[in-house]
Amino acid sequence: ALGLLASGRNALGGWLLLTFAGTLSAAGASAINQYLERDLDTKMKRTKNRPMAVGELAHPEYILWTGLALIALAVGVSAIWNFALAVWILLGAFIYTGIYTIWLKPRTSLNIVIGGAAGSCAVLSGGAALGAWNDPLVWLLATLLFVWTPVHFWALAMAYRNDYANAGFPMLPALVSMPAAARWTALHTYLTVASALVIGLWPQIDLIYLLPIGLVSAYFLLKTQRLLRQPTGKTAMALFHASNIYLAAVLVVVLLMPLWR
Repeated sequence: ALGLLASGRNALGGWLLLTFAGTLSAAGASAINQYLERDLDTKMKRTKNRPMAVGELAHPEYILWTGLALIALAVGVSAIWNFALAVWILLGAFIYTGIYTIWLKPRTSLNIVIGGAAGSCAVLSGGAALGAWNDPLVWLLATLLFVWTPVHFWALAMAYRNDYANAGFPMLPALVSMPAAARWTALHTYLTVASALVIGLWPQIDLIYLLPIGLVSAYFLLKTQRLLRQPTGKTAMALFHASNIYLAAVLVVVLLMPLWR
């Protein structure tokens, strides 16, 4: 959506290419992630029923090669028409599988903070599809995704902190007290809301954007405040769902902005 706003032109071909390549790359990265974590998934209630965790696949190694092939196909097809799109898709897949899944997730509590850059690459891929990846507005939304990611995953990890501890993943909520995890999560909520509100001050965005985003921001902050007051799995899961609603609301409102102007 921000790529469309920044480019100021109809780019159906870019959208179609992004949808095709993005879907392939996301599927490939997810397949690789589940292959690499198939043994650890058996130790977590949330993931123990995944196909590779329960041994439904006779040759799970095929999933690894399939995932790599999907990413390669996405990058190859993109490179033919849009080299910048190919670069951002490849970088996003590499950050998610190579940096986050293999290196950061099993080693540091900062895993999701740095791994959130994979989500930013998805936004930059959208901008690249329309020839606007270097537009400041696109980078602003990429920043929003980066600071939103810890809220989303830490809230989930607070609700499933025993799962992560059993699997040996050093997710922050599994290493610190629930009140401390709530404070770190709240910090990123504030950064997310600030980033979303700054988008409304951009010239390409009408100020009407601030009305719905202000309302959903209040809802997001309310759920965060409840987590701070009562840091439990229940309030953490409520914030997790609120984070999904918040990001969806921002993206939908931004998407509708060209219709308003």
